[in-house]
Amino acid sequence: MTLSLEWIDEREGGAGEREERWIDVLEKLLKIAGEKEGVDRGIVTLTLTDEEGIRELNRQYRGLDKPTDVLSFSMIEGEQADIRYEEEYESSGDDSEGWEDEVQANDPFSDLLGDIVISVPRAESQAEEYGHSFERELGFLFVHGFLHLLGYDHGNEEEEREMFAKQEQVLQEAGLTR
Repeated sequence: MTLSLEWIDEREGGAGEREERWIDVLEKLLKIAGEKEGVDRGIVTLTLTDEEGIRELNRQYRGLDKPTDVLSFSMIEGEQADIRYEEEYESSGDDSEGWEDEVQANDPFSDLLGDIVISVPRAESQAEEYGHSFERELGFLFVHGFLHLLGYDHGNEEEEREMFAKQEQVLQEAGLTR
């Protein structure tokens, strides 16, 4: 298993050719960010949604009744790490690069790093507001969400500087400049 991206488009009308190009960029960013963070295996699920979709999630999981640009739901930190599963579930696959840790090998959720949800309309408006391309804004939000999955936060100035510097390095390496 390698580091991979799965995605869902929940917006009315769904995905089209434009979104397929976005996914190529996001897969490149995931590879670069994963390499920089020493993450070489796992699954990240991305959901593209609209303002109401992300507002509902923000209300439900953060108690904030307003839309936002990106949300992350990690499967590897905090309480999420304690998810239990029934004995009858099988491992997530019979691949030759299996987990060396026996507990992880028998855990069907061990490959899941977490979920990232991005509001496409919010990304579009922020790209315009900040004067850069939509692809850069989408990439910024995606890398931001990925770093949150790994436990990074920006609750204070020092954490914010570290997290945003990491994001910028990944974006620069991918050619998504301002």
